Amino acid sequence: MPLIHAHELVKTYTMGEQTVHALRGVSLSIEAGEFVAIMGASGSGKSTLMNILGCLDQPTSGTYRLADEAVEGMAGDQLASIRNRRIGFVFQQFNLLPRTSALENVELPMVYAGMKPAERHARALESLARVGLGERAAHTPAELSGGQQQRVAIARALVNRPQLILADEPTGALDSQTSEDIMRLLTDLNGQGMTVIIVTHEHDVAAWARRCIVFKDGRLIEDRVQQPGQPQRPLRPAEQPEVAA
Repeated sequence: MPLIHAHELVKTYTMGEQTVHALRGVSLSIEAGEFVAIMGASGSGKSTLMNILGCLDQPTSGTYRLADEAVEGMAGDQLASIRNRRIGFVFQQFNLLPRTSALENVELPMVYAGMKPAERHARALESLARVGLGERAAHTPAELSGGQQQRVAIARALVNRPQLILADEPTGALDSQTSEDIMRLLTDLNGQGMTVIIVTHEHDVAAWARRCIVFKDGRLIEDRVQQPGQPQRPLRPAEQPEVAA
């Protein structure tokens, strides 16, 4: 049984007298342990799909099973429970509490889950160490670089030991070198067995995945397996090597 199985997903929105067709009969399956990039231009339906896969929204019609649980039709509290148990989210904006330490930011999902403080503390430290920030646990976001803040966000996504990481434009607010570092971290997590799905419009980010799904006008138009590899980062003008006279 696939970790994700969606069949004929349709999502429509009514805006005044206009009906927007965000998804038009999308079907796909994703196995546990896959690394998938979902691509498409703005308005293609990729973010709508991610919201449904992440149990943040419900389809207008169609079926969606996550880890063999039928998600469509679930009530809000049921969706919140499945998000907390099975899914870790990483967003373009890091969504960290600004006056709170990295450790306390990572602990937050476990507070909502009602976990005891000692266990929260231990698991948050373990998660920060997993992303290479064990020594920065006491620092606030203002004391961390953008890449370190995204690592804290990834540690927070991992702390409840989810089956699935959903990353929406995770490198969108980062420079090229830091983006590579974050993609390398997500690749390493996938190598440890984590299922990773990235929503992106950047081809160099999608190149890290083993599978690429492309959307256009609410439809899945391409689903290909690819050989992942570290993309070559073009030199920016300030980095161009000097040529001797």
